[in-house]
Amino acid sequence: MKYIDDFLNSVTMYRLVLYVLSFFLAVAIVLSFLKLLPFDPINLVVSTAVLITVCWFSNKVFSKIFNAPANLESNYITAFILTLIITPPNNLHDFLVLGFVGILSQASKYVLAINKKHIFNPAALAAFFAAVVLKNPASWWIGNQYMLIPVLFGGLLIVRKVRRISLVLTFLIVYAFFAGPQIVQTILESPIFFFAFIMLTEPQTTPPAKILQIVYGVLVGIGTFYQTPEIALLLGNIFSYVVSPKEKLFLKLKEKIQIAPETYDFIFERSSKFVYLPGQYMEWTLGLSNPDTRGNRRYFTLAASPTEENLRIGVKFYPNGSSFKKALLDLPKNGQIVASSLSGEFILPKNLNQKLCFIAGGIGITPFRSMVKYLLDSNEKRDIILFYSGKTQQDFVYKDIFEKANQLGVQTVYVATDKMGYIDEKMIREKVPDFKDRIFYISGPHSLVDAFEKTLKEMGVKNIKVDFFPGYA
Repeated sequence: MKYIDDFLNSVTMYRLVLYVLSFFLAVAIVLSFLKLLPFDPINLVVSTAVLITVCWFSNKVFSKIFNAPANLESNYITAFILTLIITPPNNLHDFLVLGFVGILSQASKYVLAINKKHIFNPAALAAFFAAVVLKNPASWWIGNQYMLIPVLFGGLLIVRKVRRISLVLTFLIVYAFFAGPQIVQTILESPIFFFAFIMLTEPQTTPPAKILQIVYGVLVGIGTFYQTPEIALLLGNIFSYVVSPKEKLFLKLKEKIQIAPETYDFIFERSSKFVYLPGQYMEWTLGLSNPDTRGNRRYFTLAASPTEENLRIGVKFYPNGSSFKKALLDLPKNGQIVASSLSGEFILPKNLNQKLCFIAGGIGITPFRSMVKYLLDSNEKRDIILFYSGKTQQDFVYKDIFEKANQLGVQTVYVATDKMGYIDEKMIREKVPDFKDRIFYISGPHSLVDAFEKTLKEMGVKNIKVDFFPGYA
């Protein structure tokens, strides 16, 4: 399990989905060669190549027309999904249909968008129009007994990475309830797991809050039983759009400030209409022409408080960093970045009397900077103990904010690991004798979050919140 977690922590969500879909295709090619799938492996390879080419080219065109950054990984992901649900072509008509489907999938992200935020799952929308307009419905051929084990294996990796287990379970339970006695045959011979793991969990068209994800799972689960999967998902996407934040911000860099060794604050001009809660995060996209294997998107917590005029993110840089990090560090003044998909439930509780304890490692301090600055600007008193771990004294950032917050009841314990060692159970018990009465918030590298979550559970702490967003790597 540790090796799996290490692997999942080392890749972005989009890269993992790309790897999993590639694995499905490789298995399918082998199975078709062994005559276990009803088509020629060459046709499957050609189908994949056609869709990749069409999706890549059409996305480039639409991104130029609409002046929006192109996401290379999204092109490939959509192309692979369409390959896995549309029967490989045998004649010219089939190839034309395939080309139309590929173009439409990319067009949907730009044309059927409000404030430059797309509403529908691109693959689902393309499959729907292929059935309605061209009378060539998706076969969902990946739903067969030979592909079941690979789909379960790869799909569970994705669900573990994006932590959408409640959404997927809700969907499957609701669908199983309506399927009734047919459930065994449905599981073996339908694409239900592929649909649930790959398409249902797409972050761009999924509600951000867990309770809304459960409602979303119920709606799509019922719809999938009575309609085709793509129609059910499109109807669910409408619900998701209505209940989700709709902003897609095209931000210009106002200032870049080095706040610690290899750590920078990036400050952007903020639209007065943009509203968020302290501790939430967004997906940030740079228009890179040749991104490396880690892609051109990252998730960063908003380090600024909603009470401030500007948006701010804090970023730690490492040697041999990704093309995204290098481009971000080199971003000039007034350089543009796109921020979207506001999400996150790592936020302050409504009860002002609830005692809290924050544990931050490294740049994981950013959500706490947002929260504490909000408390200062709102003159809101709370009983908070903050443990802030860094390698050296020079690595601690935002100290002026935390020290000023002492007057509001925020106590900060700085732990420089080069001289003081690491935060452990003994330190927590000593500094927080009433730890069982507090909600613990943990933010930082995956290894730190996992270790503290385990320690706190062993100590008997019941209320633990961890800062999580998909694609952390």
